[in-house]
Order: sequence, then structure tokens, then C-alpha cells
Amino acid sequence: MTGLALLIPVALGLGLLGLAAFFWAMRKGQFEDLDGAAQRILINDEEDDK
Repeated sequence: MTGLALLIPVALGLGLLGLAAFFWAMRKGQFEDLDGAAQRILINDEEDDK
């Protein structure tokens, strides 16, 4: 029982930390251009042909 008293607050704290990191990434614009990285893989650069 004492283990649960310790693990539940730790789990809730880690969940809140992950949620805060997600909202921080949203605010910094990490998820604005999801298709750009996928399209860059398909683009053949001039320098790569050498």
C-alpha cells in the first residue's frame, strides 16, 4: 500500500511533465510543417548527384 502512495504521485507528475513538454513543443512550432520533412526525403538535390 505504501508503494502505491509513492508511485501514484510519481506517475501523475511524469504525466504532467509530458503534457507540459507537448504544449511547449506546440507553442514553439514543432508541429507546424509535418509534410515538409516527408517531402524533403523525395527531393533530389543537385549536390547529391556528384
